[in-house]
Amino acid sequence: QLQLVESGGGLVQPGGSLRLSCATSGFSFNVVPMAWYCQVPGKEREVVAYIGREDFSIVEKESAKGRFTISRDNAKTTLYLQMNDLRPEATARYFCNVLGRFGYGTFSWGQGTQVTVSS
Repeated sequence: QLQLVESGGGLVQPGGSLRLSCATSGFSFNVVPMAWYCQVPGKEREVVAYIGREDFSIVEKESAKGRFTISRDNAKTTLYLQMNDLRPEATARYFCNVLGRFGYGTFSWGQGTQVTVSS
């Protein structure tokens, strides 16, 4: 059964850090590109960062560049997003998925994990 289970979100003060995890199962994780997405109410889900099967990665969201790092552990079929120096504009619900055409997610979305940056 295919699963995408995000965790690690929470309430953090500006300047703080979080590490998001995405535990996956039900597909060949090690051969597909993976991505983190974020969504705020009233807006479309957008790509934050993506990583190829051989660890080539891109942080696409401008506000995350230099502060967020995407990584993967193929043995654990888990995707990570290290978020440092968090700012209030990072407040969103974060999701993971297999990166599809035009940046869309390939599979049905999981529940996501909420990140709230506030003092």
